[in-house]
Amino acid sequence: MAENLIIAEGGKEEKYELLYRQVASLVEGERDEIANMANVAAMIHCTFGFWWTGFYRVAGDELVLGPFQGPLACSRIKFDRGVCGTAWKQQQTQVVPDVELFPGHIACSSLSRSEIVVPVWQGEKIVAVLDIDSEKLATFDEVDRVWLERIVELLYK
Repeated sequence: MAENLIIAEGGKEEKYELLYRQVASLVEGERDEIANMANVAAMIHCTFGFWWTGFYRVAGDELVLGPFQGPLACSRIKFDRGVCGTAWKQQQTQVVPDVELFPGHIACSSLSRSEIVVPVWQGEKIVAVLDIDSEKLATFDEVDRVWLERIVELLYK
């Protein structure tokens, strides 16, 4: 499927609509969560060309680096630390237009300027977060939040 990824022409909404359908098709019937996370990270990364796209998985009281696309990343993040830990603690998506203004931001890369982190739910429990970084300020908005929340829901349907 990865070599068959089709990227929609047009705006962000059109790209997300097609991406959503492709992710739904890809994860249908695949039960391995790491395989699905790896492919979803790659699909989002290829579609939008973000600086860093990946997952951190919940392991006890910290998040552990999972499948990702982009440069090296922090391996572990404590509960409620940085944008990822905050999304996990508050149990809601964090949209950060300027990471330098986010209290307690963890700088895995000085090139990251804005970020979105989406909790991944399995039933009533957060099992991971999807973390996406951009080299540009204010990259992410409500459109990204809505579509990325829909996409990560597909991981545990």
